[in-house]
Amino acid sequence: MPVSRGRRTALSSRTVALTLALGILTFTEPAYAGELPGNTQGSNTEQSGGSDSTGIYAAAQIHYSGSVAKGGSTGNVTSADVNWTPPACWYAPYLGAKDFKAKMSKSIEDQLNTPGMGGTAGSAIGEVQRHYEDDYGWADTPGYKDYNVDKDGKGMFWAGVANPNEPDVLKRNSCSDLPFWVDNGEAPPPRYEQAISPEILAGLAYQHMQLPDTKVTLAPAANTKVNLPTWAWLDKAVFNEVQATAALNAPGLNIQATTTAKPVSLRLEPGTEDAQVYPASGECAINADDSIGEPYAPGKSSQTPPCGIKYLRSSGDGTYQLRATITWHITWTGTGGAGGNLPDGTFGSEQAVTVQEIQAVNR
Repeated sequence: MPVSRGRRTALSSRTVALTLALGILTFTEPAYAGELPGNTQGSNTEQSGGSDSTGIYAAAQIHYSGSVAKGGSTGNVTSADVNWTPPACWYAPYLGAKDFKAKMSKSIEDQLNTPGMGGTAGSAIGEVQRHYEDDYGWADTPGYKDYNVDKDGKGMFWAGVANPNEPDVLKRNSCSDLPFWVDNGEAPPPRYEQAISPEILAGLAYQHMQLPDTKVTLAPAANTKVNLPTWAWLDKAVFNEVQATAALNAPGLNIQATTTAKPVSLRLEPGTEDAQVYPASGECAINADDSIGEPYAPGKSSQTPPCGIKYLRSSGDGTYQLRATITWHITWTGTGGAGGNLPDGTFGSEQAVTVQEIQAVNR
């Protein structure tokens, strides 16, 4: 691997070259194939690896299926771990050698012929050209002879892909290495830690997962009395496990990951400090039959509910917004037997509760 200068100088030039060359190839805008009928299980959507300014899309598309959000948008699950975030970017198959040469060589030529493209900028673009045409490599990056066209069909150039749902632009564009070659069936070089993998797909499936709304059954229903325990419960039928899958298929690479969410507890937030929750922690555990709480039945009015609320003050002319949040334990399995745990997820919704004073009649 020829290296024409010292490591420090080479890496410095490489940094400049990357900044300019990645202006040629921009993989930040998502491409979606098809709209979803709704946010229900069985929905499917696709998100390409990204697109560039010419509209040529990455060959490897991520396909989402199962209980996923519509149109490639993020789902409604919130990670209970504030330090965990979905993948901000990754490296994925982009184009075969001949297609990559046609695209990249034209882009380089256009840039070099741009008026004023001289000095450091022109030199950097020239280095990129030598990198792909003349086997010019940097200290940690091998070069290519004629864009590897002699290996066309035997592998692909991989490129950085920005997660369009990542709000931090620096993180989103941090997979900034120049496109690199990977033979079909081979793993990317170890230094590309963000190369697409079942674990990365699991994080993306988590990000797109759509959990069902949480509306608890109350007794008394929606209209209760001050100091009267209100029972809350959810039938086990509400709590079927939820699954979302992300898959990527490309020449020499077929991988997928499925995340599975199972409910483990219900948290009740009464919407006012003038209330008492049962149990005192506010966390109602899931029962052995996968239900939560216990349905109210006649004769239980003097009992303390295993899951519920007692409001201590009237809501007046308004209502209290009772928030019910489910915590879901989330695991994943992927190609090759990979798998593990992801951070627990939460999703909740609000429902209005009217609380009235008990009217007493004096005789």
